[in-house]
Amino acid sequence: MSTTDLHYLGLVEVGQQIHAKKLSPVEVTKAMLERIGKLDGKLKSYAYVMADSALAEAAAAEKDIASGKVRGPLHGVPIAIKDLCWVKGAPAAHGMTIHRDFHPSEDATVVARLKDAGAVILGKLQQTEGAYADHHPEIAPPKNPWNADLWSGASSSGSGSATAAGLCFGSLGTDTGGSIRFPSAANGITGLKPTWGRVSRYGAYELAATLDHIGPMTRSAIDCGAMLGVIAGADPKDTTAVPLPVPDYLAGLSGDLKGVKIGVDRRWTGEGTDETAAKVLDEGLRAAADLGATIQEISFPDPKAVIDDWFPLCGIEAAVAHEATYPSRKAEYGPGLAGLLDLGTAQSGMDYQKIVLRREAFRGAVRLVFEQVDLIAVPAQAFAAPTLAKMASLGEDASLIAGLLRFTCPFDMTGSPTITLPGGFAANGGPVAFQFVGRHFDEASLVRAGDAFQRVTDWHKRHPAL
Repeated sequence: MSTTDLHYLGLVEVGQQIHAKKLSPVEVTKAMLERIGKLDGKLKSYAYVMADSALAEAAAAEKDIASGKVRGPLHGVPIAIKDLCWVKGAPAAHGMTIHRDFHPSEDATVVARLKDAGAVILGKLQQTEGAYADHHPEIAPPKNPWNADLWSGASSSGSGSATAAGLCFGSLGTDTGGSIRFPSAANGITGLKPTWGRVSRYGAYELAATLDHIGPMTRSAIDCGAMLGVIAGADPKDTTAVPLPVPDYLAGLSGDLKGVKIGVDRRWTGEGTDETAAKVLDEGLRAAADLGATIQEISFPDPKAVIDDWFPLCGIEAAVAHEATYPSRKAEYGPGLAGLLDLGTAQSGMDYQKIVLRREAFRGAVRLVFEQVDLIAVPAQAFAAPTLAKMASLGEDASLIAGLLRFTCPFDMTGSPTITLPGGFAANGGPVAFQFVGRHFDEASLVRAGDAFQRVTDWHKRHPAL
């Protein structure tokens, strides 16, 4: 197989070929490193490439596999890690200049589990400053491989760009207000935000502790399932990781959605949503119905208050996370993250408690919706494939911020799992996506729905011309 065919193989598919000894982990890793060297000077998706350790891990995987010891679907497969997750010995800057010299002495739990599964770590992926909205002024932001004038998403921008460009077979991202979903949608890949508590956050820098989710970003739902099956589960180092059994997300994928009830609130999903984003959602629902799902009208609780509350709550939790360096080193912060931290420190205890109560009420109301349906379908965002020029006006345009967060941050506030699926393209050539949202800890239904959709569509198999 030529290297031109290799880099866009699916994660599970390349693993199967490695385990069948049709591909060598070392040769696959060398090919990926060569591609990173060729393309990433322009894309800027990697913060740090770990060539030597990656080749050593690939050689170890090759030796194990040759002796018949296959650890699972990721064994020998090159992947990459969002910068905020610790990888022993590698810098973990968190998209900041303050931390650029920090080299952790241990792996994040998710990284340790990926290594235990035999995955090959290619390197650390660039992100926004502190995993908030903007890249640090001194750090070059990753480019969207479809078009450099299009937004690459935030905050897991490097994960989205590298995965779409074939610079890794899968990556880790994090999501606090939409940061797995924005770059997945913007770059035309599949992203799975697990339930809060499904995946350990130990060894990952916080943006906002009760809002942060770590999850896989890949090119297909089945690949997301393979990665999630490795990283999920209880962790004594993070007691908020829930001790529930982790299913085999790749088992029993039937390719149909018979018996699945999918809810949609047409008023909520349609109001203020542009024509392209609305069309992609409608076509996704039509495909789901053809696969046997029942599409059911629902009334989703008004999310306006929790969207408004997301900003001060994120600011409060981020201020706690940055207490050691902010405001004492404020001059080293970019304006976006500094503004969030100032917002957080300005809140009173009364303000905070009101936010907590509204959040809990909203969580309960969403839980009631899931007594009627198995999944909820929503756009990824209210406007399709935004340009960098459009996103530059984010701070001055309240409707733009509302449209960006409308279908993402409510599900960080509830901790609900979601899968983001490529579903079309905008007139400017940028990818457009929609989401399925599931019950807490029912990621298996999201993988099933995403896999069924992707068996009858090819949006996830389209790649940028590089």
